Amino acid sequence: MGCEISPSTVRTLRQGLKKHDTCLKCNRKARVLLPYGPQKFCEKHFVELIEKRFRKTVRRYSLIKPAEKLIVAVSGGKDSLTALYLTKKFFGESNRITALLIDEGIRGYRDKALKLASKNCDEWNIPYKVVKFKDEFGLTMGSIYKKIKRAKVNLGSPCAFCGTLRRTVMNRYAKRLHADKLITGHNLDDELQSILMNACDNDLARFLRCGPVSGIKSFKQFVQRIKPLCEIPENEIMLYADYVGIEYHSGYCCPFRGEAKRNAYRRLIDSLEEQYPGTKFSLWNFYMQIKPLLLKSKAFDGFALNECKRCGEPSTAELCDTCRKLALLRKL
Repeated sequence: MGCEISPSTVRTLRQGLKKHDTCLKCNRKARVLLPYGPQKFCEKHFVELIEKRFRKTVRRYSLIKPAEKLIVAVSGGKDSLTALYLTKKFFGESNRITALLIDEGIRGYRDKALKLASKNCDEWNIPYKVVKFKDEFGLTMGSIYKKIKRAKVNLGSPCAFCGTLRRTVMNRYAKRLHADKLITGHNLDDELQSILMNACDNDLARFLRCGPVSGIKSFKQFVQRIKPLCEIPENEIMLYADYVGIEYHSGYCCPFRGEAKRNAYRRLIDSLEEQYPGTKFSLWNFYMQIKPLLLKSKAFDGFALNECKRCGEPSTAELCDTCRKLALLRKL
């Protein structure tokens, strides 16, 4: 979500291992300790564990069907490249796969990430499409950030603008590329942060949009967005990417990330997991149990999608969030 986690976070998966600890699956030396088990794995069986989780998530929620055209949104970070790698590995023969690379116009950050993203696409023989904010909206995140800072009123964090515009670009080009599904690299941590953030904001609509499949209701102008990594913790994805040799963008945070509200929820959930291993999976399972109940309740009545009167994208109001934000920015 704008910044790779510290390598020290990955090292915690190795802390607590003793010299003679062996893998749960074989007699080789254990290289990874998962505290919530606790479970110990060698490199080979840890990689197999992550791949098994990926396939299990796809099967459990029927995320991918044979012959579907899949668009994978790729930022150049560990999560999106891992999603692309695993999609290619397990569905490359039965499905058509294209990567969508979005350039928000953040100099010194996104340009470096997209170079790695395109390099991996070339090596894995995956076609890709690069789309720029500048071409789509006439603005870059650099210029948007300056407008927000010059404004006399509080417009919120730049991340809120970036996320909204990115989602519009993803849906717009998923339609143009005739995709059946749009895959994103959201991991377990990303989902839990969104769940807790929306609960604290009393935003039931956004709360219910979380999970393996984005959105609440199907809509002709909305390409179904799926998250096959949603049940894998962030630090385990990073370690997996390192073990299988995925070259991803790391070490550079988005310059606008510091103002994101999400950071507070990230710290809170990580702290709980550290004190009580397994908290993340418990919270996820709780959400997945209550979501279908809420969808059937009267509280869900009235949530409807329509076409934005200005751009035609899905919207719950007359104008979509992107058009409203762009209109506000242009007034500035």
